[in-house]
Amino acid sequence: MQKYFHSVRLDEDKCKGCTNCVKRCPTEAIRVREGRALIIEERCIDCGECIKICPNRAKLATTDGLEQLQNFHYTIALPAPSLYAQFEPNTSPEQILGALLNIGFDDIFEVALGAEAVSLALRDYLSRDHPRPMISSACPAVLRLMQVRFPGLLQHIVPIETPMEISAGLAREKARQQHGFSDNQIGVFFITPCPAKVTAIKQPFGEKSYVDGAISMSVIYGELLHSLDSPSTKQLPLLSGARGVGWGKAGGENHAIRCHSHLAVDGIHSIINVLEEIERGGLSDIDYLEAQACTGGCIGGPLAPQNLFVARVRMDNLVKKLSLQPDRPKSLSTDPEFLRLNKPILPRPALKLDQDINRAIEMLEEVEKITEDLPGLDCGSCGSPNCRALAEDIVRGYADTSFCIFKLRQRLQILAREIVDLSHKQPPAMGREREKELKEGDA
Repeated sequence: MQKYFHSVRLDEDKCKGCTNCVKRCPTEAIRVREGRALIIEERCIDCGECIKICPNRAKLATTDGLEQLQNFHYTIALPAPSLYAQFEPNTSPEQILGALLNIGFDDIFEVALGAEAVSLALRDYLSRDHPRPMISSACPAVLRLMQVRFPGLLQHIVPIETPMEISAGLAREKARQQHGFSDNQIGVFFITPCPAKVTAIKQPFGEKSYVDGAISMSVIYGELLHSLDSPSTKQLPLLSGARGVGWGKAGGENHAIRCHSHLAVDGIHSIINVLEEIERGGLSDIDYLEAQACTGGCIGGPLAPQNLFVARVRMDNLVKKLSLQPDRPKSLSTDPEFLRLNKPILPRPALKLDQDINRAIEMLEEVEKITEDLPGLDCGSCGSPNCRALAEDIVRGYADTSFCIFKLRQRLQILAREIVDLSHKQPPAMGREREKELKEGDA
């Protein structure tokens, strides 16, 4: 079985076995066993839904710290566009970029610049004949969702790299040309709003990632606030415009591409509904689907420190302000080979019951039979997300019917009746006098 890297992990000491995450997970990747959550590795897509919903903060994201900067001679920060919406309205992107430089980075390269380059490439790609609707490749959680649950739709994904990877490649090239550093001397770090981006770096969809690490926005936020208050912090010019910065919120990607027939969907469960519709042959009149797993887009990521609704207002105001300014002249690579995703995105066989098709069919029939026998309440008390998932776990040998409290109660009732019936029976050798004594004793 293929080994997967996961940025989302469980703190067992904090887990109370409450099943909130079990029912929230879009790929049914979590079970509760022996009072603790268990993540099924091959199903997890690192979307971070469990991080958002866990009341005990038992779900965590593995990210890099600023101490990792010491491993490189020259370090570059890649701020996601959503970072600009995490601060007070009077804090400008120029100040935020300066604060990043002040906390230890040698250079800053805006991911919004990469988003502008990708926007131009997408506009060109969508002008050609491809199966409709084409689906954005920007959100790694959506891509992994499709690998697990919608493998038949992978051909709809636009084979263009993400703004993060394009920005990292451009930043590396700039550092090599201007400062003469070798590739292994350059450290590129993405300031991330979500764990899925971390996984995309550690286990990329392409041949390799140009990014060396990911630093959580929520972890770095305090240091940035302190740096913003420091008189030594200087402002850096913002090179990107409204089109690039707008990628940080839902709908921003479509606005930048200017595709006339498009759909923007945010929130992983809403995306599942839309992908199911496409699977049924619908939405063929849509040219492009922008899909972001987090509600509100990247500004609503699990690692973003600011409230989604506050961040949305701030992002809207920033984009509106930038749209009134003239486009800044910039030289960005539009080389198709550089922008292209150089490796096909393949399915992950996480939902297969068995490698042998005949055995899988037999197991599926067993699943259907067990599901019909279960109460169908999908309460989650068994530690599985729903009755069908429990049926699959039973067939796979990971559970049995007694995990269902209703089936367990039913079995106990049957057992209790059997015990009562047995209590009224006696061995054939026991005489009538003895039977009378026993009855009198009971009285």
